[in-house]
Amino acid sequence: MTTGKYAETPSVDPLHCNVLEHFEQIRTLHVAAALGSGSLFLLRGLAMLAGSWLGMAAPVRYLSYAIDSVLLGAAIALATMLRLVPLVDPWITAKVGLVVLYVVLGSLALKRAPTPGARRACLVAALLVFATIFAVARSHGAGAWAGGS
Repeated sequence: MTTGKYAETPSVDPLHCNVLEHFEQIRTLHVAAALGSGSLFLLRGLAMLAGSWLGMAAPVRYLSYAIDSVLLGAAIALATMLRLVPLVDPWITAKVGLVVLYVVLGSLALKRAPTPGARRACLVAALLVFATIFAVARSHGAGAWAGGS
């Protein structure tokens, strides 16, 4: 038993913060950023389909980068809090793989695909992948295609 001046003081690091106390706020931030990211991508894709340069304007691109940075930060925080590990937890593995596919398809859809038809196809495919990411996140299941449940 500790005696002296600090006998009644619990042994807690003053800089320690229980991050799990903030789980719901970070989860809400993550969901809001995901919806914002997907919505902005859809608007940028529609602008591209209409032949407008607005979807690729610098302020819109920078907004997209900012939202996606918040989304990634919140995702890392949540995965750390929940001790989720890609390649160990099937639904997180599926989600990370789908995010990579979404980014590639999104890049092709907005500017890298060689023809307007290919950009349209990539836009539709990216939006389908985005919907699948949401489904995996909501169900915490990798889905039949990934061999999980």
